[in-house]
Amino acid sequence: MTSRTVSVLLTCGIAAGVLVPVLLWGDGATRPWYSLWRHGVSQLGTGERAWLQTINFVLGGLLLVAFAVGIRHALRGGRGATGGPILLAAAAVGLVVAGLVPTDPALGYPPGMPAVITAAGRVHQMAGLVLFAALSAAAYVLAGHPSQSGHAWARYSRLSGTGVIVFAVAAGIAFRLDGAGIWRPAPAGLLEHLSLLTGFCWIIALGVRLLRRPGSGWNRTP
Repeated sequence: MTSRTVSVLLTCGIAAGVLVPVLLWGDGATRPWYSLWRHGVSQLGTGERAWLQTINFVLGGLLLVAFAVGIRHALRGGRGATGGPILLAAAAVGLVVAGLVPTDPALGYPPGMPAVITAAGRVHQMAGLVLFAALSAAAYVLAGHPSQSGHAWARYSRLSGTGVIVFAVAAGIAFRLDGAGIWRPAPAGLLEHLSLLTGFCWIIALGVRLLRRPGSGWNRTP
């Protein structure tokens, strides 16, 4: 694979890192009855303008797959050179499935829809679990690659991996507290948005970092 092709694949990751959170925050901030504070990210895949987030998740996932391939060729050998891309590809699959299989109505959104639990909703939850877990694990694994470790970058990568999973777990707890009427409205939506934002900012930073190392360990075939 040529250096130019690898650069294009890495740029796909940066594009995904910008596209997914920008569309999520922009749509959430402007959609009637949706609360960025309360409602989950996945609920933007239901109700009005649901098609927008379906496209966002699927396209973002495909871009992440390309990014994973680019990383595999950019980091040839060493710890994490295989595991990191595999985890990113798993996160991408979770994102695509989450886009194609909508979640169940919850916490009053979409308006007028009763809160139910369906088989499709469970599939969506599993896809979300894969997305957050794999994204967090990828940040840890790639922090240990010889070309990435030993400096502030490795610490930032591990901190990002921790932030992704901590925010996601906190969002799940807040969601259940809200549903049970114990804390209403709880910041489940804000926490989930922060989890994804943390992960995608790390993806952007990783892509930029690798692009600034042109030809380092890449196949230089013209």
